[in-house]
Amino acid sequence: MKITPLHNHVLIVQDEEKESMYGNIIVPDAGKEKPLMGTVVSSGPGLVNVYGTLIENKIKEGTKVLFPAFGGQRITVEGQEYLIYKEQDLLAIIEK
Repeated sequence: MKITPLHNHVLIVQDEEKESMYGNIIVPDAGKEKPLMGTVVSSGPGLVNVYGTLIENKIKEGTKVLFPAFGGQRITVEGQEYLIYKEQDLLAIIEK
């Protein structure tokens, strides 16, 4: 199934944090928050301004982004969890 966001929305897969080990003790991630980083899976075309001009999204597929803890919509499709945010609500692009 392919999910294509509308307007200026982006579809994000949240990064998973691995379990930590201290010596032989495994610290489960149940009590920890997930990182607020993820990878853009799909991006909408953008917004149309009042003059009818399309303002394209700058964030494209494969971009690593930092997003706020609240404000996005969580959806689950075929067992995979996604987040949908408006492009202007994203906080930063993460580059190596």
